[in-house]
Amino acid sequence: MERIILTNLNVQEAVARAAAVLRGGGVILYPTDTLYGLGADAFSDAAVAKIYDIKKRDEKKPIHCIVADMAMAEQFGELDERARTLADTFLPGPLTIVVRKKTDVTTGIGAGITTLGIRIPENDFCLALARRFGKPYTTTSANVSSAPQQRRLEEILAQLGENARLIDLVIDAGELPVRLPSTIVDVSSQKIEILREGMISTSRINQALGI
Repeated sequence: MERIILTNLNVQEAVARAAAVLRGGGVILYPTDTLYGLGADAFSDAAVAKIYDIKKRDEKKPIHCIVADMAMAEQFGELDERARTLADTFLPGPLTIVVRKKTDVTTGIGAGITTLGIRIPENDFCLALARRFGKPYTTTSANVSSAPQQRRLEEILAQLGENARLIDLVIDAGELPVRLPSTIVDVSSQKIEILREGMISTSRINQALGI
């Protein structure tokens, strides 16, 4: 397992290495604006399967992705006025927007479901990686499913146990501050649903949408 200690001076170097790992079908452990996440090519069946294995996650539970901007999101998801309003108001930031996926998105995180969850974190490394990789990569908290989320890498790796061997590259940003996870808003149907209230409150979401 390769490890890069992230500093203000080596972001682009770390991004280049991480993008190469993603292109090779590998998995990265990386910091976001909320928690450490597990990243892989979002539309690679084999790479996404590794993420499910690492987390011991039920394959019926969806995994979301990071995009560089809404133009990239539009290549893979159907963005209505509500999605664009939320993006304009809160992104980059701790918000995941679930939209209907494009019909030709059938692999990786898009296999067997009709929706796509998109994130644009307020994190320089994440955004630079999305631009360098050129397409979405997975974002899901780096913990065993249903286990506590950790902020220190050694605790994360210890919790993952033997499955940590499936991680190819660790981007080490040190201990992350205590933060709530991203808020998840589903606008894939006529009914707007808050799937998880995190850093952005339900009241702020409703205010932005005028409801």
